[in-house]
Amino acid sequence: MKGEATAGLLLMAAAALALGVANSPLAETYAAFIAFPVFSQTLLHWINDGLMAVFFLLVGLEIKREVVAGELSTRRKAALPVLAAAGGMAGPALIYVAINWASPAYLRGWAIPTATDIAFALGIMALLGSRVPTSLKVFLTALAIIDDLGAIAIIAVFYTADVSTVALSGAALCIAVLWALNRMNVRSISVYMLVGLVLWVTVLKSGVHPTMAGVITAMAIPANADSKGRRPLATLEHALHPAVVYFILPLFAFANAGVSVAELTRDVLFHPITLGIVFGLFVGKQVGVLAATYFARATGWVSLPVGVSALQYYGATLLTGVGFTMSLFIGNLAFVAAENLAEVKIGVLAGSLVSGIVGYIILRAGTRKAGPQ
Repeated sequence: MKGEATAGLLLMAAAALALGVANSPLAETYAAFIAFPVFSQTLLHWINDGLMAVFFLLVGLEIKREVVAGELSTRRKAALPVLAAAGGMAGPALIYVAINWASPAYLRGWAIPTATDIAFALGIMALLGSRVPTSLKVFLTALAIIDDLGAIAIIAVFYTADVSTVALSGAALCIAVLWALNRMNVRSISVYMLVGLVLWVTVLKSGVHPTMAGVITAMAIPANADSKGRRPLATLEHALHPAVVYFILPLFAFANAGVSVAELTRDVLFHPITLGIVFGLFVGKQVGVLAATYFARATGWVSLPVGVSALQYYGATLLTGVGFTMSLFIGNLAFVAAENLAEVKIGVLAGSLVSGIVGYIILRAGTRKAGPQ
């Protein structure tokens, strides 16, 4: 949790720096930086398709850890975050579609406001310190992990280009090798990484987004301990976390969050894409999570996390509307036109900012009333 909170604070700093640079005399230098050619592709392309595959590898490891021995390991533990995450993905998607229904070309962005940025959300919670109950942090973490899993499925199914049968066959062979390595209980992380790298290349050529290679590779890493108590999954997760937190995510935020004030025209601010994302994140997220929670509690399936008040829970549902990293990532897949990407950035930044500020205020009011936990 401390690591995720640190990542959130660094993301805030990187996004603020990107906005500052994009609106300063260094704006042209910033544009040249992200467009810098590297092996026939731009630096932005390598950040989003290459380095983010490492981020997705870490996400995959976190998902597997939680399913094997964490907050998603039993039906009772997983019930509330799974149902809340499902509602929190459906609500924003429905609001976005409703706002953009008359413009079919914009409907490709329906998934942009569906995901929660776990690092950003926990970073905001970290500002309140120990006054926020640990059980609430655990709940929000589990919900965001389920969100990530849903976003991964959405990317794989809905944002896949024309598929190359040959490359996809190569990817399938790599997946079979990873499965065989896992079944044979191979413990060498480097072997999995080597096969994972080949998988990344084949997936990149297949038309499926290459970040999927990171998730697939993560699922093959053994989570069980050997005779000496070593767990390859935990070892790799701990090794990757600093690189992702201190380098990859801040670099992604810096490269993708820069938007010029000159782009904040009335047409952009009130564009259906912008409004769909803003209302999806701020309204759709909280309504979806609360509706799913109400239904689940009414049927007796779940109860609120231990030691958490209704006001604190509401504050956490507001923080699920902070969709920074994954929302920007999906936005880059959904739209190519520069004007649409400006609307995506403004919508994500505005929706996440409002959700974060209001969520912080509600959580602060709830913790002040409840006192230290």
